[in-house]
This record gives sequence, structure tokens and C-alpha cells, in this order.
Amino acid sequence: MIYTLLKPILWLLFKIGLRLNVEGTENIPKDGPLVIASNHLSLLDPPVIGVAATRKVHFMAKQELFVPILGDIYKALGAFPVRRGGADRAAIKHGIDILKDNKVLAIFPEGTRSKTGKLGKAEPGALMMASKAMATIVPCCVMGTDYRRQGRIWPKVTVRFGKPIYFPADAVVNKEFLHEMTENLMQHIAALQAGEKS
Repeated sequence: MIYTLLKPILWLLFKIGLRLNVEGTENIPKDGPLVIASNHLSLLDPPVIGVAATRKVHFMAKQELFVPILGDIYKALGAFPVRRGGADRAAIKHGIDILKDNKVLAIFPEGTRSKTGKLGKAEPGALMMASKAMATIVPCCVMGTDYRRQGRIWPKVTVRFGKPIYFPADAVVNKEFLHEMTENLMQHIAALQAGEKS
């Protein structure tokens, strides 16, 4: 209920305040388990991707954000808490459950925000949750949410979704395979960042 009410409000605010431009929404499958994998520039990235996507997006967010009232709003918008500083097995299981329920989970393969705006290396196991549900992966690139670092007063934000990446039906999912898939994913994100069609 809150999500249905807030999304159009946020869309209008982002369209005016961030001059939000969205490309490639036709690449988002209408159903089935989906991981949206994006670069990470600022704290604005999760709500911006959530507003840009055509389906409700779930995110991991640091546990410290889930204070009274605000925490309830974050949860209504699809966020769920994760403890930092180690593998939070409960959060990982929740992420896998989201995918197994044919919902959408957004991840940031770099693991943390970029300090330079450039795409960094992916964390090992970035696609582990996706592999557990054999989810479709849509590469995503966010540009302009780091407007403060760029010295801009009125930002211009673009969210670009690339073509889906699928797990091969006969894939043997192991560390080497996930590493190869992750490298392929990061190349797609880099291509989107460069303005190419993923």
C-alpha cells in the first residue's frame, strides 16, 4: 500500500529534482526471479533504481538505517536489513527467498560506493544469490547520483538497463563459473556506462 502511494510521488520528485532519465526498461522481464545488478555511486542509487524499474525492487540496506518510523518506510519500499562486517546469513537467505518468490532483488556487485565514479572490481560471490534461484540478471548503470562530488547544484541522473543475462540451463555452478559470469556482468555494466547498448 505505502509502496503504491510513494512510487509515483518519488518519480515526480526525481523527475524534477534529479532530472531523471530512464533507458532500457524494455529489458526488464515482466515476471520471474530477477536480479538487477548496478554500479554504485551514492545513497540515492537504491531509491532511484527502485523508481526507474518497472517492477518492485528489493534491496539490502545497512541495519543502522532501520530506526523507528523510517525503518518501516524502508521496508515498505522493499528494503531489508543486513549486518555489515561479515556474512549475514539471515539477510542472504532472505534475498534468496525473494528471488525464489519470483520477485526482484537489486545488488551492487562492487560491494560499496565508488569514491571516483569509476566502475570498480566486483566482490567475490556477487552473483551467489542469483545462482541459487537461477534468476535472470539485468545489468544496470546509474549516472549522476554522485552530483555533489561533481560539484553540481541541479543534477542530471540517468538509469540505463541492459539486456538480460541468463544462467545456462546446463551450467555447473561453482566458483569458477560464478567468477566468469560476474566478469561478463561487469563488462556489460561498463558498456552501459560508456553509452553502448549492453
